[in-house]
Amino acid sequence: MRKTTIGKFRTMGLIEGASLLILLFIAMPLKYWAGIPEAVRLVSSLHGLFFILYVLMIVYTTYKVRWSFIWVVSAFAVAFIPFGNIILDRFLQRTYSVKEV
Repeated sequence: MRKTTIGKFRTMGLIEGASLLILLFIAMPLKYWAGIPEAVRLVSSLHGLFFILYVLMIVYTTYKVRWSFIWVVSAFAVAFIPFGNIILDRFLQRTYSVKEV
């Protein structure tokens, strides 16, 4: 499954989504409640890298699968919503489960 274009995109989406959740729910509380600003510095740098790779993966997937505009916009928008990539992953799983691309 992860050898397909959609499978690779789903994996990158889950990594990017997890980095956002770690930033919001672990690193930010460590910074503001425990006084450890280094947590945000480290996690936000990694999240930035993963976000750039995720956007590049959107471009690659759009090219390979010929995604419509709504898929591209949806894939980009969910990167800013906590748990958004998990929801998109479910839609992708249902849409591409019969025919893997």
